Amino acid sequence: MITAYPRPQLRRSSYLCLNGEWDFAVSQKGTLPARFSETICVPYPPESALSGINRRIGPTETMFYRRSFSLPDGFQKSRVLLHFGAVDQTCEVFLNGKSLGAHVGGYLPFTFDITDRLQAENELLVKASDPLDHALPWGKQRVKNGGMWYLPFSGIWQTVWLESVPARYLTGLRMTPSPDRLKLELFWNEPGAQETELTVETPDGPQKWCFSDTAVTVPIQNPVHWTPENPYLYRMTIRSGEDAVQSYFALRTVSTGVIDGIPRILLNGKPYFFHGLLDQGYWQDGLCLPPDDDGYARDILFAKSLGFNMLRKHIRVEPLPFYEACDRLGMIVFQDFVNNGPYRYIRDTVLPTIGFVKENDLKRRLTERTKSVFKKTMTETARHLYNSPCIAYWTIFNEGWGQYNADGMYALLQSLDETRVIDATSGWFWQSQSDVDSYHLYFKPLTQFGGKRPLVLSEFGGYSHSSVGKQYGYKFFKTKAEYRNALIALYETNIIPAVQKGLCAAVYTQLSDIEEEQNGLITFDRVEKKVSPEEMLPIAKQLRL
Repeated sequence: MITAYPRPQLRRSSYLCLNGEWDFAVSQKGTLPARFSETICVPYPPESALSGINRRIGPTETMFYRRSFSLPDGFQKSRVLLHFGAVDQTCEVFLNGKSLGAHVGGYLPFTFDITDRLQAENELLVKASDPLDHALPWGKQRVKNGGMWYLPFSGIWQTVWLESVPARYLTGLRMTPSPDRLKLELFWNEPGAQETELTVETPDGPQKWCFSDTAVTVPIQNPVHWTPENPYLYRMTIRSGEDAVQSYFALRTVSTGVIDGIPRILLNGKPYFFHGLLDQGYWQDGLCLPPDDDGYARDILFAKSLGFNMLRKHIRVEPLPFYEACDRLGMIVFQDFVNNGPYRYIRDTVLPTIGFVKENDLKRRLTERTKSVFKKTMTETARHLYNSPCIAYWTIFNEGWGQYNADGMYALLQSLDETRVIDATSGWFWQSQSDVDSYHLYFKPLTQFGGKRPLVLSEFGGYSHSSVGKQYGYKFFKTKAEYRNALIALYETNIIPAVQKGLCAAVYTQLSDIEEEQNGLITFDRVEKKVSPEEMLPIAKQLRL
């Protein structure tokens, strides 16, 4: 079960995990049932096997979660905060019979100060619904799953937890690295500066700074730069007033530049080839979560064992422990924002795949609510994940899904984060503004060389070989030998030669099988590895710049 500390870059000694067995009930009328007839294992969604429920929740049904808790001795300092990692899509939270508030949107965390509502014994109640409202972020979830669309996940699907804090406490950090220094910005629950002591552990020993401003820039002697090959993290402790938190950062930069006449993406000022896999974050038993705290690390280490140095996190925002594992183990992340708005198969997939990509995204009939929700969610996601060193690249729109005013969204995101590469339109429906030229090519080789921006093949491949049920993929092979030979040939004939011509990143579809989509390098249950390091590492070696 998931029990890892849910916010690794703002860690306090106080932590009470509320994951585990909760009372659970489903109502068609939306009213609290007279009795709770089931139990559920939080944080797994009811559609997953590991939840103990293992059934779909309809878009008109309402879920009710209930559990009791008491605070351990010495837990309460001054204030007690109740955190939810994510609840899909809408919820209202009650403590001891009174509403704490509501939240809308299924991918981002939210918090309540529950200090004044606490009793010796407490009852926590969560009312949640998942109407799959497409004005809200919905990703790859669909009621009628199949092919490249997956079973929806509903309700609580990330850790629920408590922490105690002093009356004045840090609510967040913003860490901006450069080659030899870190800019650290501090945010509190109340305005004003605070006397702060910062201690950074370095290879040369601890370095300490004292300051009383809301921001400080700290130089690092003999800096060690983070790379997938050497994922060095600087650990630090921040003591601010009565509050104390532990965190970490990395010294790494991502930029673009022209090297020998070719536009390149640069890692720490040097050209670097981003050899990646599409990672959609689905699991056979946990659905949207791994079965235990080590699940993310196992996937990352499997990808690294094959020579991959990047995962494209595809239209999902994961729990923060996923990004911590990438930071710690050395895996670059190309992070998508989660789509909302309508999808049309012919318009958004079929016609662009065969070359018809002239549609202007400004003509899409999106409601003002849909546009506003995407803008707000993109902003909140960029702030939420800003401190993760592993994230090198943002993808705003994927294949036109929910796309509108792509140039305007690019400008907004650039104002929020100047430290990463931005792919405004991944696949097709390109507009004017983007840091890269981004293509999806499943049925023909890459030929788009000679542009003015770094060239990224943000999806390709999708080869399938499986004997498990109905199969969806982009090319099918009857035997393992045929599959492996074709996969190796794809890299040798299409990808490796393209690197010297200007290709900067390539994202193979995909890391794992997912339901009917049987085109992963490992099976959905993570048991069968379809390729070996001996087959894939020579390819990775030839892709290095």
